[in-house]
Amino acid sequence: MFAPNLHSNTNFPAPLSVLGFLAGAAVCALGLLTIGIALFSGKRQLARLCAQVLGVTALFYFALLFGFSLSSHATVLARGQEKYFCEIDCHLAYSVQNVESFPGHGTTIYAVTLQTRFDESTISASRPKDAPLEPNPREVELVDDQGREFSASTRSGTDLHERLRPGDRYTTRVEFRVPADAHGLRLLLRTPPAWPDHFVIGDENSLAHAKTYFAI
Repeated sequence: MFAPNLHSNTNFPAPLSVLGFLAGAAVCALGLLTIGIALFSGKRQLARLCAQVLGVTALFYFALLFGFSLSSHATVLARGQEKYFCEIDCHLAYSVQNVESFPGHGTTIYAVTLQTRFDESTISASRPKDAPLEPNPREVELVDDQGREFSASTRSGTDLHERLRPGDRYTTRVEFRVPADAHGLRLLLRTPPAWPDHFVIGDENSLAHAKTYFAI
């Protein structure tokens, strides 16, 4: 399931993003192999032609990659609004349910209650209703208006990796200790960035892509 008006970690259909990345990687590998074989066998004209095709393909792919990144906009979701994670299917939705703050010595402690929900309306009729889904790893940070990032100091409640069945939901309490001069805080929940994500079209971890945050 993908809907343009859905708040999610991508602004391009996830299945097409994955297929595009795999196809691009396959074309690149095949092209480089063909160029190597052509040069080794002395067929320089064939090698030149393959290099041109490879260059055009790369130019087209990166145009799409940066096109969707530059057309994205940073979004801050209000309390209770959900952010879907589309990893092929957009099954899991996350939201901030509650925020508490406690002053400390030169710091402020923020306790954020996150809800994880398996949206049963996103599954197909052929999928077993009791089949569990294990979420991918999640990274949780607070970001201030200067761009400083603060990692969680403690977590309690249900682990964010806990499996869910369609319709299940659970909450996780995440605490942050931030400097007292940190202002304009917002919470970023995302998949930990890895090198393939930087080159997946539409993914919020891709190059120059804006993020979807939660208001604190």
